[in-house]
Amino acid sequence: MISRKLLLVLLPLLLLRPITAQDAHEALGPKQNPDRGGQPPLIDLMPSLNSKLRPELAGVHPRVYFTDSELAALRQRAHGSQKELWARALASVRALKADPPPPPAGARRAQNEVALAIAEAAFAYKIEGDPKYLDAARKYMDAAVSYDVWGYSYNKPNVDLAAGHLLYGMGVGYDLLYHDLSEADRTRYREKIALQARLLYDYYVPKPGMTYSYSQNHVFIPVSGLGIAAYALYDEVPDAPKWAALSRAIFDRVLRTYSADGYYYESYEYWIFVTPWIIHYLDAHLHSTGEDLFNQPGLRQTHLYVAHSMVPGGQTIFDFGDAFEGALTRAHQGEAWPRSHPDGHFMTSYNLLYDLASHFHDSQIQGVAHWMKGLGHLNAEEWWSLVWYDEKLPADPIESLPHWHYFRDHEVVYWRTDWGEDATAIAFKCGPPEGHQTATLLPQFTDWHLEMGHAHPDANSFILFAHGQYLTGDSGYAGVPLSAHHNTLLVDGHGQGNEGNGHNAWYGVAYDQLNGVRITKAKLSAKGFELEGEAASAYDPKLELTRFRRHISFQRVGPASMASSGWQTIVITDHVRSRQPHLYTELLHADTNFRRENGSEDGNNGKNRGAKEYEIKAGFDPAHSGAAKDASQQVRALQTARMSVRAELPADAVVKSEPNIVTAPGLPGSTDKGDQQQRGQRLAATTAKPVKSVTFRWQLEF
Repeated sequence: MISRKLLLVLLPLLLLRPITAQDAHEALGPKQNPDRGGQPPLIDLMPSLNSKLRPELAGVHPRVYFTDSELAALRQRAHGSQKELWARALASVRALKADPPPPPAGARRAQNEVALAIAEAAFAYKIEGDPKYLDAARKYMDAAVSYDVWGYSYNKPNVDLAAGHLLYGMGVGYDLLYHDLSEADRTRYREKIALQARLLYDYYVPKPGMTYSYSQNHVFIPVSGLGIAAYALYDEVPDAPKWAALSRAIFDRVLRTYSADGYYYESYEYWIFVTPWIIHYLDAHLHSTGEDLFNQPGLRQTHLYVAHSMVPGGQTIFDFGDAFEGALTRAHQGEAWPRSHPDGHFMTSYNLLYDLASHFHDSQIQGVAHWMKGLGHLNAEEWWSLVWYDEKLPADPIESLPHWHYFRDHEVVYWRTDWGEDATAIAFKCGPPEGHQTATLLPQFTDWHLEMGHAHPDANSFILFAHGQYLTGDSGYAGVPLSAHHNTLLVDGHGQGNEGNGHNAWYGVAYDQLNGVRITKAKLSAKGFELEGEAASAYDPKLELTRFRRHISFQRVGPASMASSGWQTIVITDHVRSRQPHLYTELLHADTNFRRENGSEDGNNGKNRGAKEYEIKAGFDPAHSGAAKDASQQVRALQTARMSVRAELPADAVVKSEPNIVTAPGLPGSTDKGDQQQRGQRLAATTAKPVKSVTFRWQLEF
């Protein structure tokens, strides 16, 4: 017998803070380690790798991404076969829509937008020849010169994300417009680029005891900008070749520590934000030096992550990690919604896939990009579509892509009934934060330190989408990520890793321990799936957990059966065991309130009325993992219009619904200092007393 049903109704949520990226414990970039000595590995790498400008490009502008002859070919395409694509790009030129922000331009992301506007307007001028684009580009370049600090004066000034963006924008603008600028303007722009590049170089140049968070975006975004600026000024500024050499050496590590299976551990929102900087560097390096670094397994497979991360309908995502604002974004509210969906269209930067499809001559990658374009998605830099799109490469239909995928290194499974908007889809995650490859590479790269704050303590968690609705899942970007924000397990109220002590829940946790988290079974077919994950090693050893085995299964119901029953079912069975007795809590989340079967609400406006009503005397012996004793089951059902939840729980388990409270991200440098915000509700089922072992069973009918 089964003993619970839940009813969910929409709950207004509070506004959340913008996306941020650092707290006091995090070292996002270089880190000094006084206890380490010896020569940093980058010292030997810098002269050994190719970062020299091609001889035929010496003294030539433009050269970083295009030569004049290549621009002529693009101009012909823009006014011919790709007229519609180019029209979309011209319609989005930022520099024609508003003036740049005046100094100090310290608002969130303000300088990032200035950088993108420079490159965009400069390229538009080279294609169109209309002086309005040149004037707009110069206005934005002048603004960049006027900013004494590139970035935030209070957090990593001149050496972080905005610095990387502006080195890219100014480098591209200087290179493309070189012959259209006065000598005075060229000198002014060149000197500002060189000044900022030197500051960044000095910050990143290897020193004894220095390590780098190579796999984290706060390294490869600024270093990408440094490399692009280096190629723009290569034979004009004496130290530019050193910038190029350092960028190439760091990117050697960035690429070697990048995803082995295409999954991006920081979140899909971060994939959108950070992947352009890998691509921009690789494109600039290829064109400027002739060396092709694209052949990386993660880049060859990243389109699978992009496609499978989309929920049916393609207007939001399976939001593992630091991604948007959970229930608030899904309700088209909050700060993230207008930023992630300008004018209601999802900004996914799918045109990055055009570049990868072209490099790999891969019609499947091309097909995913075409599908996303058909969904009405947008690109942060539309103008690159003209450059990247290979009109001769066919696009496979999205229906030809398998309906499921298992990312084996990161241990994440996605499954759906089909690629239509009415499909049922689920995502299941049970792996180490940066994948198994990281455990192998860490001993090899002694100058690599991990910064995994964007990866949540969510092992053995799942997200379910059906009937056009996000039925249960995650909570979005958190300043202090907790397992309580996910459909997973707490032990004595504690979640996984070292949660609760800042933005990085994995701070101080040995990666070899985390590498034990894994999917132990994955049977996937058109008829359904059977998955099993083991996540005990995600928890602090002091909690003495020896098993957290989750089994989750689904068998697809055909149309005929659906007509008679109206339900499909996912069954989740969890076996938990420890060396000593503990209290165990399992969680199930919803974007909406819970209602009991009689229609009364629980948890409205954050108040938990009548929690005792949810006590379940299931007759289920917590000391054994056998079947429940049907005769003593007490059923008090809760239900929803789209999903009912039934739980077979230990005897005397306490079940209550409560607000899902999240620490929203604070300002840069203080990510863990944000406001407390409510993002939906969660159902918590807790054993009545400490026990050594327990079994929970959940049945989701939808």
